[in-house]
Amino acid sequence: MKIGIVQIKPRKGDIQENIQTHKTWVELAIAENVDLICFPELSITGYEPELCKELAMDKSDSRLDDFQKISDLHNTAIGLGLPTNSERGIHISMVLFQPRQIRKVYSKQLLHSDELPYFAEGQKQIVWTVKNKKIAPAICYESLQKQHSENAKKLGADIYLASVAKPQNGIDKAFVHFPTIAQELKMPVLMSNCIGYCDNFQSAGQSAIWNSNGDLLEQLESNKEGMLIFNTETKEVLKKEKTTANTK
Repeated sequence: MKIGIVQIKPRKGDIQENIQTHKTWVELAIAENVDLICFPELSITGYEPELCKELAMDKSDSRLDDFQKISDLHNTAIGLGLPTNSERGIHISMVLFQPRQIRKVYSKQLLHSDELPYFAEGQKQIVWTVKNKKIAPAICYESLQKQHSENAKKLGADIYLASVAKPQNGIDKAFVHFPTIAQELKMPVLMSNCIGYCDNFQSAGQSAIWNSNGDLLEQLESNKEGMLIFNTETKEVLKKEKTTANTK
């Protein structure tokens, strides 16, 4: 199985432009026979809590239909980050498109204190099964809380997939925490971060993959869009980057 994690620079609140960016990277991933492609936290809208009410979407939003069509056509799973509506409020979510299946939604369970005025906490950890691999999604802050990854492991996860929007201090913490849990829980950790200005901070990129021994296999730079493709059988990583520099 091949898993692609993509590092992009979302345009603030511009859903249509961000959808086009996602499609470009999905096409590149499909050309590499990737089975699952995942993007950073709130990748479709950008990480913008103050705009979440106007940007929140339903998982069935017709603007996302092309991703289902692509998934069906190429037998590829696609994970997008977006704010979703629910009866409890607005969630920070990952929506998974799988071939000829109902869209699945995972919503961030553990929110940072800065997010509580804007978002509601998700209620349940889910595990995605893609190509017979069990993948536990995690979204930013909660991925640095050990109880989250431990619960994912108890649920049978083979791979821990963190979708984040982190500044440099968050990345520094991630590069200490993720290899530790990878080694302790004996499962690879994949982290997809964005670049560019988010909310009130600069997102620091450096998306990375650690193997089940906690070894860093590969990482992207802090100022370029790119993609890492992890082969779960060979444990090798293919790195693809754009050369466009990041500007605020």
